[in-house]
Amino acid sequence: MKKNVPAFIFGIIFALGLGIAGMTQPQKVVGFLDIFGNWNPSLMWVMVGAILVHSLTYRLVIKRRAPLLAPVFQIPTQKDIDNKLVGGAILFGVGWGIAGFCPAPAITALVALDPNTFVFVGSMMLAMAAFRILKAPAHKVTTHAN
Repeated sequence: MKKNVPAFIFGIIFALGLGIAGMTQPQKVVGFLDIFGNWNPSLMWVMVGAILVHSLTYRLVIKRRAPLLAPVFQIPTQKDIDNKLVGGAILFGVGWGIAGFCPAPAITALVALDPNTFVFVGSMMLAMAAFRILKAPAHKVTTHAN
């Protein structure tokens, strides 16, 4: 239980960031993808900010012997691009463009009690359950300790 408290706190902080950035509003995402119409670049700035924070902090954090809240780092080692990866990326992108949601902002947006958001999140959960039942790939993860 104690392990879940930091994850919950960081999840709340992440959700607040998504809400403040407006990423829980599907029209912002659709506006970002509408490059030939009424383009809204705000999502680009959220992405640039996330990339900057990650690129700066990752270099510092990975120098540690272990993460603060785990015994070792778990870093994916699989680097090949296969049909599953490309197909999944296409499916994700099409769904993102149609619905204007990706998983974290959709779950965060549930607090608005919009029925469309509940349909999206419910569909997403069903698809994840179907994937686990039908064909869950083995993920290659290696532990990294300095």
